[in-house]
Amino acid sequence: MFKYQHVCLEGFGYALPETVVTSAELERELAPIYERFGLHEGRLELMTGIRERRFWEEGTLPSDGSTKAGRQALEKSSVSAKDVECLLHTSVSRDCLEPATAAVVHDNLGLPDRSIMYDISNACLGFLNGITSLANMIELGQVKRGLIVAGESSRQLVRTTIDQLLRKARTLTRQEFKTAFASLTIGSGAVALVLAHDSVAQADHRLLGGAVLTATHHNGLCRGSADTGFADGAEMSMNTDAETLLSGGCKLAADTWKVTTEALGWNGAEVDRTFSHQVGAAHRDMLYEELGLDARKDFSTFEFLGNVGSVSLPLTMAMGLERDPPESGSKIAMLGIGSGLSSVMLGVRW
Repeated sequence: MFKYQHVCLEGFGYALPETVVTSAELERELAPIYERFGLHEGRLELMTGIRERRFWEEGTLPSDGSTKAGRQALEKSSVSAKDVECLLHTSVSRDCLEPATAAVVHDNLGLPDRSIMYDISNACLGFLNGITSLANMIELGQVKRGLIVAGESSRQLVRTTIDQLLRKARTLTRQEFKTAFASLTIGSGAVALVLAHDSVAQADHRLLGGAVLTATHHNGLCRGSADTGFADGAEMSMNTDAETLLSGGCKLAADTWKVTTEALGWNGAEVDRTFSHQVGAAHRDMLYEELGLDARKDFSTFEFLGNVGSVSLPLTMAMGLERDPPESGSKIAMLGIGSGLSSVMLGVRW
């Protein structure tokens, strides 16, 4: 449980890949497996609500997307690169194991030598962990302005998943296909956010505080391949127990929301807008039922972006605020959760 008095959201930036890949296209590639198991085309979209996701062009690194989003966030918030005192890169996707991808983005953006930079990685929750880490520095007076960035790339994971499934098509079991299924929902994108101390902030959008809870006995429900980075073109894979992850995640989310409302002095009925991690239709429906929140106040992107990992929630918020700006004083809830399991939820007064 934590509270902030001096932290403001200055501005978001984001970048979307141009290549759109539909669920129908992926299913056509998996036709031999669908035929063997008697599955009908359209199952992927039917089960998840995801009709398409995006891929970066071949050779695009996570730092490339993060740089684009970071540059846009600085421009939109009218913050000069020379005034950024901290840069946090927070996505699952990283250019390489060493150095930190933050170092590449730091250089690309021309940030000052005195600006702190490092990576934070915590599955789909990394960006929200970045927000709380930077907010803590601002609240303590260590920095006045900082930038959080994330660039997720799904092309290698989706391509590897399909290739591995097809190689094993004759011997593949339904359970093996089931654990690989979630990998087909992953999309690409990048997002960035500028935070500032209220003494220098140009916008009075206040980060009020929130809460974090963990349920790490669920750490085996989603396991990715070795951390080799994207620069070397290594094959990537991920196995997910989606059903248990869904139920365990939503239970943890409900517990976290209870602590969050206590920290903020809120109740669900007075929340004006909500932005959640984007997994799919089943996750959204169960999440809002468990939290007792009105799903009509939600803005979703999973239908056309898929699950973009750590980028999902902040990118959804950036797009939602852009398309339908909230009224001054609106109460906004950020509902984050990531495999491991861990949940961070934050409250914003716009």
